[in-house]
Amino acid sequence: MRRSMLISRAARQMRMYSARPAARDTTGHPKVTIQTIKKLYAERKPIALMTAYDYPTAVACERAGVDMVLVGDSLAMVALGHDDTSQITMDEMIHHSKAVSRGLRSPFIVTDLPFGSYQSDERTAVENAVRMVKEGRAEAVKLETGRRGAPKIEAIVNGAGIPVVGHIGLTPQTAVALGGFRVQGKSLASAQSLVDDALALQEAGCFAMVLEAMPSLVAETITRLLRVPTIGIGAGPATSGQALVLSDMVGMFDRFTPKFCQSYSDLGPRMADAVGEYKKEVRNGAFPVEGVHTYAMPAAAEESWRAYVQQQFGLELGGNKSEEGVASTVQV
Repeated sequence: MRRSMLISRAARQMRMYSARPAARDTTGHPKVTIQTIKKLYAERKPIALMTAYDYPTAVACERAGVDMVLVGDSLAMVALGHDDTSQITMDEMIHHSKAVSRGLRSPFIVTDLPFGSYQSDERTAVENAVRMVKEGRAEAVKLETGRRGAPKIEAIVNGAGIPVVGHIGLTPQTAVALGGFRVQGKSLASAQSLVDDALALQEAGCFAMVLEAMPSLVAETITRLLRVPTIGIGAGPATSGQALVLSDMVGMFDRFTPKFCQSYSDLGPRMADAVGEYKKEVRNGAFPVEGVHTYAMPAAAEESWRAYVQQQFGLELGGNKSEEGVASTVQV
């Protein structure tokens, strides 16, 4: 009895240290934690990060067994149709983060703090980070900022105890100030600035860092200088892991495909073809098929209903009489 009580107490204590307590395992993949990420980094095993924006995309990431899932503010463009990422709100990010969390059991979930939710001061940054964990069910937050944002990161990590992923290089939230969606770090001065940013964010407490759209040599330099894993997106093969935007890599975003994106499917055109085929079958009466896509009444009830409708309304209903037990897998 004493032993079972101790085990139960230990289990409760373990759950207290996770923003998303481990639920039943549906895939066979163990729960990824910060310790898992550190172990992968120590063993030099590349970390796989994928974005997700809703329950279905989260389930795909869960089934694939990726290490980390990012609820990125890129959803502003690829899921909500905005022109850039700066237009998404804190409430919208929380809404999507909650949806993603419902589809995940094993991957470690990181959610972007959107533009305007952390830039003003440390208190605002902490308050919104806390909201993202409490309401959005994130396990960590990501901030797109260089060394000027280090005090906010330090406040979130040390003041609220929330893990932070840094993000330097091309930072889409402030792409206008960078001259658009352009590669960063191509000159000696700008490359050194990225190194300074990376070291400052590590010092502020980031446990990992996204390096976006920078020359491979610069990303390799940063990766070798840091003591925390780097996740590259358009930053070459020398980083500690890789990230891609799901909508880009499966062909679901119709405006452009970044140079660094590898295409693994063409779901966008295939989805359009499927919808077109559906419209065609609706037009020519091929869908739905009676007895295949329809529900039947028991034979006696159908006969009574036909007689009632004919007598009450003068209507002769079409279709063949069903046999009782003709099939439907849905009970109504």
